[in-house]
Amino acid sequence: MLRSEQISNLADKHPQLTASDVQLVATTLIDSIVNQLVQGGRVEIRGFGAFSTPIKPARLGHNPKTGEIVDVPEKRAVHFKPGNELRERVNVEHEHEFLNVKVFREK
Repeated sequence: MLRSEQISNLADKHPQLTASDVQLVATTLIDSIVNQLVQGGRVEIRGFGAFSTPIKPARLGHNPKTGEIVDVPEKRAVHFKPGNELRERVNVEHEHEFLNVKVFREK
């Protein structure tokens, strides 16, 4: 789902808020998360998951085209670890889909 679709859905579910209000909240939340990650921090949203930026150490790599060995500098990568509630809900919904497909194929 696209960000604009999510904003539209939230505005529809909460008629007391305008689409611009919802967009402001979404933008503020995302900017806050990004700013914390840029500073090297960690962001945890209970039940959803945690974002972090672990440091990947410098290493030697190779150019796949030429085979030349190159230095790959140290860098930070964005990492997301889903929370238990999110993981369980995704798996339960996936199991229901799997069971429906399995039953459908048996007929």
